[in-house]
Amino acid sequence: MRVEMTGSRPVPTNAASSGVTLDRKTLKSLSRRADSPGLIFLAQWGAGLLVSGCLVRLSLGTHWLWPAMFVHGVLLTVPAYAISHETAHGTAFRSTWLNETVLWISSLIYMEEPLHRRYTHANHHTFTWHVGKDSQMPFDTPMTLGGWLVEVSGFGLLRFHMTVMARLASGRYSGMMRTVAQVDELRKMTRNAWVFLALYAAIGAALVSGVHWLLWFLVLPRLLGAPVMLLFTLIQHVEMEENTPSIPDSTRSFRTGWLGRFLYMNMNNHVEHHLYTQVPFFALPALRDAVASQVPAPDPGFFRTNREVFAVVLRRTLGLSTRAPSIRQAPHMITTGGARRCIAQRTM
Repeated sequence: MRVEMTGSRPVPTNAASSGVTLDRKTLKSLSRRADSPGLIFLAQWGAGLLVSGCLVRLSLGTHWLWPAMFVHGVLLTVPAYAISHETAHGTAFRSTWLNETVLWISSLIYMEEPLHRRYTHANHHTFTWHVGKDSQMPFDTPMTLGGWLVEVSGFGLLRFHMTVMARLASGRYSGMMRTVAQVDELRKMTRNAWVFLALYAAIGAALVSGVHWLLWFLVLPRLLGAPVMLLFTLIQHVEMEENTPSIPDSTRSFRTGWLGRFLYMNMNNHVEHHLYTQVPFFALPALRDAVASQVPAPDPGFFRTNREVFAVVLRRTLGLSTRAPSIRQAPHMITTGGARRCIAQRTM
């Protein structure tokens, strides 16, 4: 592992720290924000949810209900994560009010207070995959089968979000919260947490009182779709290098089809996103082409990359070789067998 320091602090991780360059005119063009791509995405997302919701409605009372809720849940959950991420960056729309409104709504579905999401994610970009600095390391490294199950099931993320919500609502701010946000912003987070908890309580009360449509169209689909959402996010950094200033060493891009690109808002171009966070989602394919000669080729598709990650963590748990056939891995992640010491503990 390499750690580049300025004094006692790691160098902020970005294109400059990675040795990647892009001429100013091209970067300015790619960074131009607009409302129309985000509005088109919302319209397409809404149409998809309408169709999948109709499938759920038609399947009520049949054995097709669970598959229909799964499809509806994937269409609900993956884009909710993606657009809450994009609006946390402030790049989904040119209009601030539109960006902030969608951030709130999507964060309700994703179940994280929006300002906490924004500030901890900014920290994640500043110190990407730096042990003790990155506030969004969702699993221990190196990952084992137990960690994979906790992560992909959605249990780990739900536990984290509920813990954060309780801490914010009670004003018991963690050291990381105080590090990433100013006091005035922490007070806003507390207010927002109470609003979120009240809304979740209202949903719970409605379910208890017999409003069953919330169960079929929202609650169960949200749970069923979470594993697919987390399979997308897992491969962003798993098996990559900690404590490096180089984004290509700590971060993974991967190929995917049109559906994956839509659901994930082009965030499969994850190396490129980390290099230039100001570039909005709709310009990421062009950014990928612009820096292609300076970054590694993307890993295989969504399914193959996840399949290889699962095989690696299973073999690591069994004490076998952890070399993957084709996905990129940090050299210290490749072992021939035996126990591996924990390098980093999760911060989420």
